[in-house]
Amino acid sequence: MRRISRGVYIENIYLGVRLGNIVTKGGQFLIDTPARVEDGRDWLAAIGVYGEPRYLALLDSHQDRALGARSFNLPRIAHDWTHQTMSNWSDTFKGGARPVGAETDNIKRITGIRKAVPELTFSSQMLVYLGEREIHLWHRPGPTPGSIWVVLPKEKVAFIGDAVTVAEPPFIGEADIEAWLNVIEELRSLSVSSFKLVSSRDGLIKHDDINAMARFLRKIPPRLDRFGKEGEYPEVASKFAHQLMKSYKIPKVRGDQVQLRLQVGLTRLYNRLYPPGT
Repeated sequence: MRRISRGVYIENIYLGVRLGNIVTKGGQFLIDTPARVEDGRDWLAAIGVYGEPRYLALLDSHQDRALGARSFNLPRIAHDWTHQTMSNWSDTFKGGARPVGAETDNIKRITGIRKAVPELTFSSQMLVYLGEREIHLWHRPGPTPGSIWVVLPKEKVAFIGDAVTVAEPPFIGEADIEAWLNVIEELRSLSVSSFKLVSSRDGLIKHDDINAMARFLRKIPPRLDRFGKEGEYPEVASKFAHQLMKSYKIPKVRGDQVQLRLQVGLTRLYNRLYPPGT
């Protein structure tokens, strides 16, 4: 694990997203999970020296961070929308059946998904007192309607989920671009205030990364709006992925996966904004 502040750690060795761990005198507050059960067991064993895990927060319902929660026997915290979304999942997951460019697409089959559904939910914000710390959970929609942040105001640390990605573009199939740009503005303010901002995909990010994310997002609505007004089929929207990828330096070995993520995301977003027959 990498220590980023007193008693605050991140881990990046597991399939899925980067994990967070807030250590307090009253136990540990975990942020997100590895996707595979065996990795979850390994993670719990590794952090056992820091005390008893007490809570687990899921920053949204993306399969890369949420599937592994089924193996964590802890109170799971998430937004109301995330709870509703995960409650509607099938109890069996087959990664190759409907790939979306996620890290978990290659998982062949896992069962017991309903065990991952969070029990503790909130609509706007939540405050957890654990040991000597105040742990704030804020609803910050954008990447998904149920996206949340875990914030330590005194320590000036915020875990922001997929609100900013650096090396690769995010999945945008459930996005609200306008809301997303609003939280980007808030991130700029936190960055100026010397907050350490932790992206679930890239770890600690810089102010320039926030600006680059905003530039990427602003490219999407005008192009989809033009396609919608022209009555184009969703397949046309997915072709926009190639142009969006030019904003990133993607290694060849990752190219197909990243392009699939953008194509599926653009198609889903376009279908939501411009339903067939409208």
